[in-house]
Amino acid sequence: MPAVVIRDKRRIDPVTLELRDPDRAGKEGAGGGEETGSGRLLGAVDRLGALEARLAERTADLQRLKAEYDNYRKRVRRDRLAVREIAVVNVLTGLLPVLDAIDRAREYDELTDGLRAVADALESQLAALGLQSFGNPGEPFDPTRHEALAHEPSAEVEEPTCTTVLRPGYRVGQHLLRPAQVVVGTPPAPAREG
Repeated sequence: MPAVVIRDKRRIDPVTLELRDPDRAGKEGAGGGEETGSGRLLGAVDRLGALEARLAERTADLQRLKAEYDNYRKRVRRDRLAVREIAVVNVLTGLLPVLDAIDRAREYDELTDGLRAVADALESQLAALGLQSFGNPGEPFDPTRHEALAHEPSAEVEEPTCTTVLRPGYRVGQHLLRPAQVVVGTPPAPAREG
C-alpha cells in the first residue's frame, strides 16, 4: 500500500493566522516538514505569550474594577450613616423644647402620674436614639460644652467649675445639639501684696 502524503496549500497558516509565503508553501509541501513543525512551534509560543499578556491585562483591569467597587460601597455606607445621623440630630433638636418644658414642670412638681409616665417613656426613647444630657453642678467648666451666663468667685473650687445649671446641654454622639447654660464658680484671685 502506498504512503499517504498530505500537502497543506492553504495561504493562511491555521496556527499563527498569518499569510504564508507562496514560495515557502511549495517547499514545505515538497518535503520541508521539519521546518514547518519548528515554524508552527514558534508561532504557538508567540501566540501563548500574547495570550498571557492579554490575561495579565484583564486581571489587572478586574482588580482595579474590584477596588473601585469596594471603595464605592464604603463611601455609600459612610454617606448613609451620615444622613441617618443628621436626620436624628434634626429630630432631636426639634424635641429639646419639649424636654425643657418637662424639666420645668418637674421643678414645680406639676407632673401627674400619667404625664410622668409619658415623660419617662419619651426620655428613654430619646436616650435609645443616642441623646445624652450633660451639665451637672460640680463639672469642670468646658467652654466647648458649656455656656457661662454668670460668674461668681467661690472659695470651694480650685478651677473654673459649673456651680449652677440653668439649662442642661444635649449631644448625640459627637454632635453638640445645645450647650449647657451654667453659672461658673472660679477660685478667688490671690491677694496682691503691695
